[in-house]
Amino acid sequence: MELKYEQITHKIIGASFEVHNFLGNGFQEVIYQRALAYELTQAGLSFDREIEQHIYYKNLPNPIGTRRADFVVENKVLVELKAVIQLEDVHLAQALNYLKVYKLDVGLLINFGSKSLTFKRLIRSIT
Repeated sequence: MELKYEQITHKIIGASFEVHNFLGNGFQEVIYQRALAYELTQAGLSFDREIEQHIYYKNLPNPIGTRRADFVVENKVLVELKAVIQLEDVHLAQALNYLKVYKLDVGLLINFGSKSLTFKRLIRSIT
């Protein structure tokens, strides 16, 4: 049975709370990434980590660079992690750009750096 976006994001957010409840804040992003990979596996979700994606500009034939998203879960949901005191507009812009280049419709921007876990649900605008 194929999971719907809401079911997937619910499981990701639950796994993220589990990680934050155990580790708290103050670690580097990679620590949270590794812990979340474990929790996503425990939740029965399939995912890829650090998938490199080419960035193209206009109609240039060759990419102008690459970017790596933290997770793509169930081939549907992009998950970008941060470990900062507070999410800023630049973090949101980055995650929205990732949705665009990965051609995914739904994403989560999750911050482990504050005292309480914070997250934003993202939806790619079609332009």
